[in-house]
Amino acid sequence: MNVSSLQALSNNIAEIVEKSGKAIVSLNANRRFTPSGIHWQEGIIVTSDESLKRYEDITVTLAKGERKKVSFLGRDPSTDVTVFKIENPEIPVATIGDAANIKVGNLVLALARSSEGDIRAAMGAISVVSGKWQSMSGGNIDQFIRPDISLYPGFSGGALVDALGNIIGMNTTGRRGTALTIPASTINRVVEQLVSKGRIPRGYLGLGMQPVRLPDNLKSTLNLNSNSGVIVVNVEPNSAAENAGILLGDVLISFDGSTVGDTNDVLALLNDSSLVGKSVQLQIVRGGELIELHLTVSERTI
Repeated sequence: MNVSSLQALSNNIAEIVEKSGKAIVSLNANRRFTPSGIHWQEGIIVTSDESLKRYEDITVTLAKGERKKVSFLGRDPSTDVTVFKIENPEIPVATIGDAANIKVGNLVLALARSSEGDIRAAMGAISVVSGKWQSMSGGNIDQFIRPDISLYPGFSGGALVDALGNIIGMNTTGRRGTALTIPASTINRVVEQLVSKGRIPRGYLGLGMQPVRLPDNLKSTLNLNSNSGVIVVNVEPNSAAENAGILLGDVLISFDGSTVGDTNDVLALLNDSSLVGKSVQLQIVRGGELIELHLTVSERTI
């Protein structure tokens, strides 16, 4: 690559930062550092939930150092998304792209804004891309994206931008301080529910469970295909589980037609908000016999 080509690439990157950066704000929510946020939709600011210390009396800093108040709309810690509303934002809405076609090796930019209003940028490549995954707190994330970018203080909650200048996700801190990106498709889904309901409805059973391996003789006797299930170690009083007749020692192997082999399987199913209030069929091993119960899924209130 000759000098003129390098200069053209450099100018193109600078233009993307300038254009896409207009939708990036800084949130004045902490004492030590200020996370960034993205003007995701008209009047809607999205940021990383884990980077916030409080949710009230928040202001955002815009491009020229101007500050505006925002009001808290809702949060979903399981997907690390918090949403604020800003009146008369006077800044462009982000151009949202799709991370579905991103590939390992693609060049990307991380954008953030300082508390003084300056835009910040870091460049790197996509190091890992894979399919759907579940966060440690049970959130369903559409895509695993890890950019090889250093997230300096204030970069959490900021944008990941592709080579076309589209914002394809929100950056947050993963394990051991590595960068992790929540894809735009996940954020769109969470924002829609938080804006309309102020919360993410999730199912709740009122059960304490642990994974357990099914003995081969039991599998053969009951003609089971599963190698494992979850054993009930606690049933909360007046819960959906107690009302359905679930007992200590029951082993759950199927939930609403889906095989259950681990507690994470149950958490993933309960993340489907359409299950709240729905009657589902459970298959349970009790005393060496296979029984079926019906349970009406309640909503988690915390």
